[in-house]
Amino acid sequence: MQKPKAKVIVLKESDFAKAIEDKKYPLIIVDFYADWCGPCQMMAPILDRLAIRNPKVKFCKINVDDAPNLSDKFEVSSIPCIIFFKEGREVDRINNSVSQDIFQEKLEGYM
Repeated sequence: MQKPKAKVIVLKESDFAKAIEDKKYPLIIVDFYADWCGPCQMMAPILDRLAIRNPKVKFCKINVDDAPNLSDKFEVSSIPCIIFFKEGREVDRINNSVSQDIFQEKLEGYM
């Protein structure tokens, strides 16, 4: 039997508030990215693998070019910018690319 594949949810600006307040998940990860960003493209498969490995965490991503208001609100000045949310509030962030092991370690600190 094949294990179901978790996926990273692509958000729109209008979906964002509801997504980060989802009480079914103790931790919500949002990747602020752009299609033209090389380091963002390097992080995408890492996020996909972590979403599968951590089914109790909600993984989302939002394109900064499509959501300039959110980028401003959360002071996203470089990408990738991965923000950790608990109960709708930012608790941490990762700026730039990191290894899967470093990302997993940080996740475990919040679980």
